[in-house]
Formats: sequence, C-alpha cells, structure tokens
Amino acid sequence: MALEQKLSLKLTQKLVMTPSLQQAIKLLQMTRMELEGVLTQELVENPVLEESSEIVETPTTQDQPEPVETEPKQKEDPLDSIDFEAYFGDYMEGSGYASIREEREEAPLENTVAREADLYDHLLWQLHMSGASPEARLIAELVIGNLDPEGFLVASFEELVELARCDLAENDPEELVALVEAGLALVRSYDPPGIAYPTLRESLLAQLAAAGHGPESLAWKLIEEHWDAFLRRQYKELAKTLGVELKDLEPAVDLIRSLETRPGRKFSASDTHYIEPDVVVKKIGDDYVIQLNDDGLPKLRVSRAYRRMLQQMRTDRDQGDAQQYIKDKMRSAVWLIKSLDQRQRTIYKVANSIVQQQRHFLDHGIEHLRPMVLRDVAEDIGMHESTVSRVVSNKYIHTPRGLFPMKFFFHSGIDREYGENISSLTVKRKLTQLVENEDPRNPLSDSELMRILRREGIQIARRTVAKYRDELGVPSSNDRKQIF
Repeated sequence: MALEQKLSLKLTQKLVMTPSLQQAIKLLQMTRMELEGVLTQELVENPVLEESSEIVETPTTQDQPEPVETEPKQKEDPLDSIDFEAYFGDYMEGSGYASIREEREEAPLENTVAREADLYDHLLWQLHMSGASPEARLIAELVIGNLDPEGFLVASFEELVELARCDLAENDPEELVALVEAGLALVRSYDPPGIAYPTLRESLLAQLAAAGHGPESLAWKLIEEHWDAFLRRQYKELAKTLGVELKDLEPAVDLIRSLETRPGRKFSASDTHYIEPDVVVKKIGDDYVIQLNDDGLPKLRVSRAYRRMLQQMRTDRDQGDAQQYIKDKMRSAVWLIKSLDQRQRTIYKVANSIVQQQRHFLDHGIEHLRPMVLRDVAEDIGMHESTVSRVVSNKYIHTPRGLFPMKFFFHSGIDREYGENISSLTVKRKLTQLVENEDPRNPLSDSELMRILRREGIQIARRTVAKYRDELGVPSSNDRKQIF
C-alpha cells in the first residue's frame, strides 16, 4: 500500500482565548488595589494612553447600562499625527521641564509615621540598657533572633551552642556552654515574663515564679506535676490526688487561666489593613441604589496628539515602523479601555442581582438571609458561573447592614419543615446564640443542639452541627464545661 500526501479543507469550531479576552478575564478578578496598580503601570508603558479629567457617571439602578460592543468597528483610521520635533520640543521646553528642577518643600517631621516596636525591638532595647558584656550581649542577641513572634524559643540549646561557636570559636566547649546558659537566663529575665522558653508549660511556670508563686503553690503543682490531667480538665481527679476540696482548686485554676499563653502577644506588630468597597449600596426611599466605587482609578482615554500623529504618518512611507508601533499601542489602549468598561458593567450586574435576591436581608437583617449559590446569579444575569465567581472574588460591597465580602451572600441552604430553606449563616448565628445562653456547668452537646434546631423546623444532622461549631471556633461541650 503506497503512502501519498493530500490537501483537504476542514471546517471546525473551537474556543480561542484572544488577547483581548484574556485581558478582560484578568482585569475582572482583580481587586481595586491591583487594578489601580495595573492602570498606573499601563499609563507609564503605553504613551498613547492618558488620564482624562472628565467626570464619568457611574451607572445606578435608575440608569442600567446596556451591553457594548467589545471589538472596534473596522473603519478607515481617523487617526492623525503631528510633527515629532515640534511635539517633543514643546514638551522639553515647556513649563513641565522647569518643574522637574524646582525645589519642593519637604513634609513636616511630625507628619512622618514611625513603626511600632515589636517583641524583638522591646527585648533588644532591654539588652542594650542592661550594660552586659560583649560576649553576653552576643549570646543574648542570638537567643532573641531565635524567638518566634509569640515569644517561644524555636532553637534547641545544642543549636544555640553551635551557632555561638561561630563567633566565639576561641572559647573552650565548657566555657561556651556556660556563656550560652548565662545569655539564655539573661533574656528570660526580661519583660514580658515567660519569654524565651521552648514550651508553654515552662513559660507558665516562669510566669508563676515572676508573680511570686513558687513550687509550694497549688497552681505550680498543677502545671509541674499534673500537666496532662490539667489539660484534660480532670478537676475532680486532680482534687482527689492533691488532697484538697474541689472548691479549693478553683483559685489555682483561675490563676493559671490569667497567665499569658503567648507571652509575646502584646508586642505583636500587626498592620491595619483598610478595605475600600468595590460597590456601594444606598437606600433612597424604598429603593436600593447601586454605585460602583471608582475613586482613585484613573479615567483613561486615547491621546488626541497621537491620533493626529498617526493620521499624518499615513502619507509618509518612510515612517512605516513608527506608524505600526503607534497602531499597536493604539489597539492595546482601545482593548484596555473596553475591557475596563466591560468589567465595571459586569460587576454592576452581579451586584444588582445580589441586591434584588437579598432584599429581605437588607431590610430585616441576617435572620432573613436567603440561601443563594453562584448559579442563581449566573442565570439571572445570563452569564457563566465562572464569570460570577471571578467578579465576587476578593471584592467587597458596602450596604446599610455593613461591609461584607461579595462571597458572603453565597451559601447553601438547610431544609425546613415549613417555609423556604434557611441559609447556613443563619443556622450558625442560631448556634452561637444557643451556646452563649447555655448553662456553663451543663453545656449543650451537638446532639442537643441538633434537637433544639429540629424543634424550630430546621432539618440538620448532628455532624453538620459539629462542622458548623468547628467553623465558628466553638469548643466541644466537654471543653466548654465549667465545674466551679
């Protein structure tokens, strides 16, 4: 059988991710902060783009936007150009060039923001004020550098000795061990109490000693001799073992509970992160008005100067490369502007659908939050679920009920014997209220919580109650039980 080559035509259909579509999808899932950075970078890299000072009205519920064409119409280019030398000559010789060299007044000193001292700064400040010897200071700095943000020592004693040997190689091994012990004791004597210990048990004992409670105290014995039983809350057995009444054990347990389980907690420097909503919902009369928050985002437009420049280049064949470069940048600018417009319109449609479907929540509170999934919004606005997922990802909506992530409104429902299904968030809120109002000496088990909810018509399984309780960070009934 002979092999032969043939030419054939075949017509097929397939989905192709064009550069404009890829850009639109990428912009859709960005946060406001990320989008602002991308637009600023585009203004720097694309000379055809410029920031417009014109005010663009944000669509509201009274003025719903209509879909726009995403591809520019194929017409003859109306773009023109200007003389290069004249254009850039005006730029270099104008007032803008002079403003680069003008001297500007620096910001006042009181307007500068200082970084708050963290645990390491606090310990190093005490070390530098202690007047310790250079060798002791070196070991102490080594110990401080091996603490985690909560104040616990993450390196073993042997590892500290080996690290110290790198800087103190001239010392004999016994002397080096003594120096590490002295440096470790020096750091442990600093504020806060219980710092630089490898375990919570040792840290609590150090805090008891700093408070004046020695080995003879009942609290010390609970931690030192009966740590495992204390963690399991076996108070009756502990009272019997220690030979005391159960009521006499209460002060010792309260004392231990007052100790700090993370000694470096109050020095943890956590930066405050401010959230700017992407959508603002306001109630005007009986209607809810949706406004897109585009404050701080540059309003982009195509430069008129480059339009004129390109139109003039059409008659000059010697500038073909420059003409093609400007055309490519012009096309990129048009794609970006249309992708931004499509992004804003899509976010508006999703927000409007959420507001319409969660009207009872906005009117009456979380008890009236209805179950809703991505498919509900996707079918309402005629888009795919993946598009809705990208819209609600990392975006926030400010409502009269507060500031919420847009994903907050999407939860599965729990069946009810009567009425519509109830949102899982509403069930979690009911669980929280039941736990807060329970008897501390006889806390409600997962089975009892299930029976209470079922009496209210909420069909829920015990394992679902346990799952929601874990998500809420509520301990089990055994851990919540108080015997005093």
